[in-house]
This record gives sequence, structure tokens and C-alpha cells, in this order.
Amino acid sequence: MMEEAGELRIPFTTGILVGIGETARERVESLIAIRELGDKHGHIQEVIIQNFLPKPGTDMARHPEAGNALELATVALARLVLGESWHIQAPPNLNPAALGRLLAAGIDDWGGVSPLTIDHVNPEAPWPALRRLETLTREAGFLLRERLGIYPEYLLEQRGFIDPSLLERTRPFMDADGFARPHPTPPDRA
Repeated sequence: MMEEAGELRIPFTTGILVGIGETARERVESLIAIRELGDKHGHIQEVIIQNFLPKPGTDMARHPEAGNALELATVALARLVLGESWHIQAPPNLNPAALGRLLAAGIDDWGGVSPLTIDHVNPEAPWPALRRLETLTREAGFLLRERLGIYPEYLLEQRGFIDPSLLERTRPFMDADGFARPHPTPPDRA
């Protein structure tokens, strides 16, 4: 599916779940495979490194969780394997004790954090407060900004990934840098 998305010029999100019994070698091989596909097609807009947390009622309910060290090491590994130009994400609600260390390890995106909705994949894990994320992000030398579902470089650079008619309908919702515009006015309400 990831290869087909690249061939069809569809911006794609992928990632790896760590702590489910995989080996260090398998994590490296997965990241290299992701890099090779992204380099070939240019379509992988972000790589999510997610730590495993067991859920009641599942086959892995008694499996130990991944833990901070494994996720941090995998984020750092992903940054080394993928390079500085790739977007790496780690869900902040799944490892709230390591937020500053996740930034130091190499993430540049917190993902779909929302002050209005729960994490529908992990509803038991509440989002951290946006002010806390903003402070931690600023202290690490970054700026917390809301983005759209498609990364700015795919919206702003004419790389053939976004249909021109969709791009025109998206423009009212993005600022000059391709991030979400605060309080946009949809075209049908202008």
C-alpha cells in the first residue's frame, strides 16, 4: 500500500510500533525500508514512532509496555536513519513523562493533539495540555504550530502531490507558510 501511494503521488503517513516483540534489527530494517520508499517516491510526509501500551481485552494485554528508553532510542535511531529533512512524530499522550526527551531525541511533530477531542486510537490516554506542549517545544528551540493534514511542503511546493482544485479549496485554511490559518473563513461563508 505504501508503494502504491507513492506511485499514485499520494502524501502518506507511516510509522513503526515499538515494544511488541520486534528486535533492534527489525526496527532498523523497517526504518531503512521506509526511507528507501520515501526517497524513491517523495510521498512519505511523516514517520510516527509509537510506543506499545497494552490494552485490556486484547491478545497482548499482559505484554509489558515499551517504556521510555526504547521509544527514545528508536526516535533517535529514526532521526539518524531518515535524516534531518524527514518529519518524525511521537504521540505525546503515550509517553507524557518523556516529552522534552522526545524533542531532544529528534521528533519535530507532536501529531494530532486536540484540545477538543480524545485520541480515538488511545482514548485511555488523555492529551497533554497545549500550554505544556507549547512551553516544552519553545524551550527546545521550536515553535508549536497547528498544521493541516498535509504537510506545508506538499501544499506549497509544486511537486505534483496535490490536485490543483483541492489546493485552491485548501488555501483559505492555510497561512503563507502552509500551516493552519487561525480562524479561517471557509470560501462558502466569505
